[in-house]
Amino acid sequence: MTTNFAPTLREHWALGVTTIGTWLTLPSAVSAEIAGGAGFHYACIDMQHGVIDYQMAVSLTQAVVLGGGHAIARVPWNEPGIIGKVLDAGIEGAIVPMVNTAAEAELVVRSARYAPLGSRSYGPALAGMRRPNYFEWATTGIAVIPMIETTEALNNLDEILQVPGIDAIYVGPADLSVSLGLKPANNDGEALFDDALAAIVSACNNHGIVPGIHTTTQFVAKRLEQGFRMVTVSNDMIALRAQLTAELAAAKGAVPNAAPGSMY
Repeated sequence: MTTNFAPTLREHWALGVTTIGTWLTLPSAVSAEIAGGAGFHYACIDMQHGVIDYQMAVSLTQAVVLGGGHAIARVPWNEPGIIGKVLDAGIEGAIVPMVNTAAEAELVVRSARYAPLGSRSYGPALAGMRRPNYFEWATTGIAVIPMIETTEALNNLDEILQVPGIDAIYVGPADLSVSLGLKPANNDGEALFDDALAAIVSACNNHGIVPGIHTTTQFVAKRLEQGFRMVTVSNDMIALRAQLTAELAAAKGAVPNAAPGSMY
């Protein structure tokens, strides 16, 4: 079985394209297929904070591909077994949380790359069925994306970005903010936060690495202006809640004197 995949992140980045993605946190193949067909450059399956285990991640990957999209995943932690396993399932980009040192970044690369650059074990069960030339393709197709989200990582940023085999980094604003002593959110206007983002983008540009970030629609224009080239704008849970909230507000407006807490 072969599949006609959308262009990969690495193919987009090689052409200078800024990629816009969405985030999957719910264990639903239906919502994953919808996300896959919505036109985003990627749909990221969140195995760290999402309600998603490995078997569900396999199903969500299939659903995103069926929808015509490009599936990547945030793995739970920087551990070779799970990184290799999601790649074998057909994930084409691995976001790895809490990478704080060059040595930890090297482990990410080793886990995601075949020899000689890495030490990933060969056995691409589902991925190999979709791409007959998978072994050759994986060298240039898989996107390796450590997360930068602590002050320790900021202090080691240049060393991390010099690790061969990294394609992009991904900023987690909540954890970065907490590490900076701020509330766990976007903290635009706070000098510590603004300076950290500027330093990350500058360092990535110096090393030829794509800067990525998790954000909301409200901040997309600003993140693009700041120089981020991989930007996640929403997730399935937030989109569902926002739409239901809007629908309820509209319904209440159509029903005169609707009682608080009533079905209206």
